[in-house]
Amino acid sequence: MCGIAGIIYRDGGGQHEVGRDMTRMLQAMKHRGPDSTGYALYRPEADGYVMHVKLAEANGHQGFDREEMLSRSRREIESHVRAVGATILGLDTSRDHAMTVTFNHDGDLKELADYVEDVRGAEVLSLGRSLEIIKDLGDAETVAADYGLDAFIGTHAIGHARMATESDVDIANAHPYWAYPFPDVAVVHNGQLTNYFQWKRRLERAGHRFQSECDSEIIAVYLAERMAQGDSLEDSMRRSLEELDGVFTYICVTDHALGVAKDELGAKPLVLYESDDIVALASEEIAIRKVVDREIETYDPYEGAVMVWTR
Repeated sequence: MCGIAGIIYRDGGGQHEVGRDMTRMLQAMKHRGPDSTGYALYRPEADGYVMHVKLAEANGHQGFDREEMLSRSRREIESHVRAVGATILGLDTSRDHAMTVTFNHDGDLKELADYVEDVRGAEVLSLGRSLEIIKDLGDAETVAADYGLDAFIGTHAIGHARMATESDVDIANAHPYWAYPFPDVAVVHNGQLTNYFQWKRRLERAGHRFQSECDSEIIAVYLAERMAQGDSLEDSMRRSLEELDGVFTYICVTDHALGVAKDELGAKPLVLYESDDIVALASEEIAIRKVVDREIETYDPYEGAVMVWTR
């Protein structure tokens, strides 16, 4: 029942209120997923990396020592980032259960992320030069207000409104997922992979590790690995329809592109609007109408479709 959405502006300039627009789209689908909301937002590429780290669950341990524990975790994370040779450019600790680190680093990003996650309770939600994943409990307006997302200026984004059906209501099970440890790749997904465990074992044998038991994370890592081996995003997505079994529609984003794929049955809904200046897609047309202020015609891509747009 979850709702997914994507938007990309085709002028390539990056000066768009993508946080505000994605909030409007996701809030319009609140009825599909009121438990948690997630964003994968892309800003124009800048010097340095941005890493979002979850320190604890928003609805987790609330004892008298919570603030002391979180403060200790922040100090340890900062120390770990410096220990691998990275230069910290900025720290945002305005949310008690999450923090953002901006840094320069010429070394192995996987080593850095793994070391950060050695801190008890820490989980790297995203890492990249363009990508910023924000996800938390509550509807889109609640999450956007907590993180100041209406002020986020960028180039493209995807989002997810989640209704918890098979796992807990927490940040760990909220979407989107980034393709750990590949920077700037993320996925949202509606549906189910029936060969999930087969692919999880295969990717784990290749050296990957997973933060969750969610299908979306498998899709993200699968696509990123294919691209790391030289495939284009479109070719990687077409291959996924041959190798990933199930009933699903997913949206994948990289630092410069947004793509959508539907399985051969095409049972999971997705509505698409495309013009010269914008592409918007969502589980329901009402979401698109929240960001396009003119009369529009939308359509549902065919089963087995793979479509990719670049900014």
